[in-house]
Amino acid sequence: MAFLELRNVHHRYGSRSVLRDINLSLAEGEFVSIVGASASGKTTLLKIASGLITASQGAVEIEGRAVSEFPRDASVVFQNYSLLPWLSALENVQLAVDSAFAEWPVTRRRDQAAQYLGMVGLASALNKKPSQLSGGMRQRVAIARSFAVEPRLLFLDEPFGALDALTRSTLQQELARLCQAQVRPATALMITNSVDEAILLSDRIMALGGGQGSSLSPAVPVEIARPRQANLMNHDQKAVKIRAHLAEFLGGNRPRRVHNATVAVEV
Repeated sequence: MAFLELRNVHHRYGSRSVLRDINLSLAEGEFVSIVGASASGKTTLLKIASGLITASQGAVEIEGRAVSEFPRDASVVFQNYSLLPWLSALENVQLAVDSAFAEWPVTRRRDQAAQYLGMVGLASALNKKPSQLSGGMRQRVAIARSFAVEPRLLFLDEPFGALDALTRSTLQQELARLCQAQVRPATALMITNSVDEAILLSDRIMALGGGQGSSLSPAVPVEIARPRQANLMNHDQKAVKIRAHLAEFLGGNRPRRVHNATVAVEV
């Protein structure tokens, strides 16, 4: 049984078809990315998968149970940080921990928040407000907040899109490390417009085509050993082949869609 599954999902806004014929399944502990251009329906797909909105047609299930709201054991990382400006970094993370682990003593919840801020390199910035932090540091707080609740399922909404290239590369490595560092690795679904980012982080990648009623390409497995280094991906032949295959789909010269299929990318 798939951990997260979308079956025959279609979605419309009024008379406009946004998504059609979406079939997607994630195994527990898997990291899957959906790449696509702006306005291709990526965020809508993520909102449907996470229960934030209901699809016009089709089913969304987690471990065989229908999803009707955002799952309690899930977390999300947005592009825009979503931090409360009047709280410190520690308080922003602890707010999520307090909600997830209300039965824990206060000291344990505080220690949990501090631990995850330390894991993203912010041990010396616990008491700083968001206005005192750089954009990259704010996103580190957002990542720490998401992982501090020990989610089974992680949704990532273009988490590094607003950052400069150097900061983005650093945080991509932090995210990859955190996903694997947990006792029970989180199952992750990420949307991004960066094929390189998807290759760096994912076990499988699918492209979402644009136009009236976007649909998914067959999945491309990323069979590159971890840890992966961004500066080496331009010269890795497997990465080059994956990049070319996805670019072909996104460019309009699309291979035939096959539901839940995986395509091998030969090197």
